[in-house]
Amino acid sequence: MNLALAAGTSVRAAAALSPRWGAAVAMPLFGHVAKPRPVHADDEATMLRARRQTVRIAGIDRRGVDVDTYEWGDGPRAVVLSHGWNGRASQFSALVRELRADGYRVVSFDAPAHGGSGGRHTYLVDWLDVFAALRERHGGFDAMVGHSFGGLATLVGVAGGIDAARVVTIAAPADADLLLSQFQGMLGYSGAVAASMRELFATRYFPGEPDPFAWLSGVRRPLPAGVPLLVVHDHGDRVVPFAEAGRVVAANPGARLLATKGLGHNRILTDDAVLDAVLDHVRSPLAMRARDVEEAVPLEKLSPVAA
Repeated sequence: MNLALAAGTSVRAAAALSPRWGAAVAMPLFGHVAKPRPVHADDEATMLRARRQTVRIAGIDRRGVDVDTYEWGDGPRAVVLSHGWNGRASQFSALVRELRADGYRVVSFDAPAHGGSGGRHTYLVDWLDVFAALRERHGGFDAMVGHSFGGLATLVGVAGGIDAARVVTIAAPADADLLLSQFQGMLGYSGAVAASMRELFATRYFPGEPDPFAWLSGVRRPLPAGVPLLVVHDHGDRVVPFAEAGRVVAANPGARLLATKGLGHNRILTDDAVLDAVLDHVRSPLAMRARDVEEAVPLEKLSPVAA
C-alpha cells in the first residue's frame, strides 16, 4: 500500500474520534524523513575533496544530534549552501566547484535525518540551529544559498539575525503555511484536524511563541533592509509552485527574480545559466546574467496568491 495513503487512513481514523487525536497521529509523520538519497556519481569527486566535520545541535527532540558538515577552500569569504527536504549537501556539487574556482570558502551540511547525519525526524528549527553553529565556527557569511526547504530556512535565519551579506533562494516556499497545506493535501485530513495540527505544531516546536507562523515566513518577516536577494524558480516546478517566488520577491523590496523553464525542482541546481546568475549575485548584488533563461519577470505577471 502507498505509504501516504496508509498514513492518511490512520490519521482520518483517529480524527473520526477527535480532531486532536488526528493531529496527534499526523504530527510525527510531518517531521519524518525518508531514507537518505545516495550521492550521485557526478558529485562523488567533489564530496571526497571536502573537509568533513560535525556540529552538535539540540535536534527536533532536543536530545542532541550530530550534523555532518563539509568545507571546501580556505578563502576569507564564506558561502553557506543549505539543501532542502530529502536533499543533501552533494546536490550543490556543481555550485561548489564554481564558487571554489572563484576563490570562496564554501560550507554546507547534511541536516538531521539527511545524507550522512543521524536521526529520522527533523524540522526547520534544526536548520536554524545549524546556521547558528556554523556562524559560531566561521563568523558572518558573504552569502547564503538555500534550495527548496533550505531556502525558506535561509530566509527565516537571516531575518532572525544570521549575518549574511547576500541571499539566494532556489525553488523555495515563501512560508511554513504552504508546507502544512501540502501535508494536509497529501494525507487528506479535514480542516478541523489541520487547525489542531497547527496548534500542536506551535506548542511542540515553539512553546511560548504567540504566532510561530509569522516567524516562519519569508513574507511576513522579510530580510533586513540592505540584504540583496536573488530568487530563482522554475515555472514548471511541481514541488514548490512558481507563485511562491512572487510572494518572496514582493515581500523583499529590491529582490530580483530569475524565472526558468524546463528545469523543474532539482535540475535547476545544475543549470549553467542559473549557476552564472548565482555567482554574479554573490560577487555583486547589482549584477545578474540571465543567459538562456527568461529575463526577470515583472511582478504583475506572476500568478496572484494571498500573502
